[in-house]
Amino acid sequence: MKMPRDISGMELIGALRSFGYTITRQSGSHIRITTDRDGLHRETIPNHSLLKVGTLRSILRSIADHHKLDLDDLLRVLDL
Repeated sequence: MKMPRDISGMELIGALRSFGYTITRQSGSHIRITTDRDGLHRETIPNHSLLKVGTLRSILRSIADHHKLDLDDLLRVLDL
């Protein structure tokens, strides 16, 4: 599945709420999200109007690995 190219940090955070992620802190333009689903997992999302494709791929790969999903499966679930 193709990586989205027009997603903001806040849109990504909103999509990740379905996996139980909530905002736990913010430092400057970076937002820390945390979930307890499938064990504790934290991720830092840049609060940018458009995320770079490599940054987005890295974040999503980390989340997919934590939830034991394939990256394509995660993209389908998030409907990005």
